[in-house]
Amino acid sequence: MDKLGIIGRSRAMLELFDTVKRLARHQSTVLILGESGTGKELIARALHSLGPRRDGPFMAVNCATLAEALLESELFGYERGAFTSADRAKEGVMETADGGTLFLDEVNEMGLGCQAKLLRALERREFRRVGGTRKIAVNIHLLAASNANLEALVESRRFRADLYYRLKVVTLTVPPLRDRKDAIP
Repeated sequence: MDKLGIIGRSRAMLELFDTVKRLARHQSTVLILGESGTGKELIARALHSLGPRRDGPFMAVNCATLAEALLESELFGYERGAFTSADRAKEGVMETADGGTLFLDEVNEMGLGCQAKLLRALERREFRRVGGTRKIAVNIHLLAASNANLEALVESRRFRADLYYRLKVVTLTVPPLRDRKDAIP
């Protein structure tokens, strides 16, 4: 996996690499768990690069960096006039990722309203842009990552249980760096 930018020779990492190679052939939704800085996005990129959608786009969104209203516009796009500064229509990353892979990093930071819209889009494979009425069909491979305990967030009602179960079809856990010191140059 060195050619994909992932370094590691520990038993846990070699097992993870093997799982990624086998899993990449399939279109299962994958939840990638691990501490910050462990390489969750590198795993997502490897799944995309080794999979049947490798020629399609890979779109990554860090959910922690955007306020909920901005995240919704980033994911779903918006129509002209949807809000004050919307002087033209804009595609969202779900639309841009059509035929490829959408990676949602730090999905635990997504607000409940945006979670509900994402769940509906995943279930129906279609969505509407913010301010829009036309349904837009998409065919994406969804990968999500979190450094938080999503089960605890579900229990505290800060993360939707139905979305959690939709995301964790397959779960990969990236070992922390302290357990794989061989990966530190």
